[in-house]
Amino acid sequence: MRVAVVAGPDPGHAFPAIALCRRFLAAGDAPTLLTGTDWLDTARAVGLDAVELAGLDPTDLDDDTDAGAKIHQRAARMAVLNVPRLRDIAPELVVSDVITAAGGLAAELLGLPWIELNPHPLYRPSKGLPPLGSGLAPGVGLKGRLRDALMRALTARSWREGLRQRSAVRVEIGLPADDPGPLRRLIATLPALEVPRPDWPREAVVVGPLHFEPTSSVLEVAPGSGPVVVVAPSTATTGARGVAELALETLVPGEVLPEGSRVVVSRLGGAHVAVPPWATVGLGRQDELLAQADLAICGGGHGMVSKALLSGVPLVVVPGGGDQWEIANRVVRQGSGQLVRPLTAPALAAAAAEVLSSPRYREAAQRAGASSADVADPVRVCHDALKASA
Repeated sequence: MRVAVVAGPDPGHAFPAIALCRRFLAAGDAPTLLTGTDWLDTARAVGLDAVELAGLDPTDLDDDTDAGAKIHQRAARMAVLNVPRLRDIAPELVVSDVITAAGGLAAELLGLPWIELNPHPLYRPSKGLPPLGSGLAPGVGLKGRLRDALMRALTARSWREGLRQRSAVRVEIGLPADDPGPLRRLIATLPALEVPRPDWPREAVVVGPLHFEPTSSVLEVAPGSGPVVVVAPSTATTGARGVAELALETLVPGEVLPEGSRVVVSRLGGAHVAVPPWATVGLGRQDELLAQADLAICGGGHGMVSKALLSGVPLVVVPGGGDQWEIANRVVRQGSGQLVRPLTAPALAAAAAEVLSSPRYREAAQRAGASSADVADPVRVCHDALKASA
């Protein structure tokens, strides 16, 4: 099967798209990745066909102050620009990242079936949940249900406005106003990070996290006999700043951490920092580090959180904006970690010490990782959906 996988350049979306392409390739399919130029060479280096996704740079017509317009107007413009590229690829199926809506629109313009990739839990509204992003557990009892209903009412206007904007841009590029939606929604998360809802969409399938390591390098862990703490600052523009620097200043072995502890800061980039002898800083395979880790400190992005849980590693989560607050609170409710906000040295030290000293956090992380046994194969889901639509 020829398949085009469309995703923007943010690592939290590009990397799962690369991982899915590799799964297609391993199954004997012919995937082509469309993404930003930052990751084209990286994708090609692991044997994938990759081409630039046109139209990622904003224009004077884009209104980035309006989130709905930013998503839908830009998506429509990009869809038209990418139709020739998709036509050249001639895919039988298009898989489009959830926030890179241009892929689905372009597929519709070409009359192609398409599937949505959600590289995180399902974030669509539900009649049984508080608004996504609140970080709240579903309300219980009459007061709890009333709270959720009121919050849903307050956010419903924004959701309806987004649907109106999407319908308008669909008409502008020659599509029907009514959006038929994708054949399937691949929910690339752990079941432990999902929240049960009474209105789970029939087309949504949990397929497990899709991870890709952008390097083959392995960071050396400093010598020592104590715990290994992996620090992975957020790659998102909305992530909390200064996590790596504060961790290196605060998590001193023999003072905050047990004697002989080691700290490894794994990051894609960032300013130069002073590195003490008990620490390592650089770009390395996070899966290799987590196999040795006793604690992971991260920003709450789904990629790092799910990597840690798959390795059974408990967490201290320092969430920034976007969906990080939601994910961080789910981690806390599931029992796998502690949440720190605002970020201060005392709060970080206390959370790290608590998680390291109590086995219940690791046990919960191991349970979360084991939930990966209950997911579907994303490639099989795509094949079956395509057959069913024929």
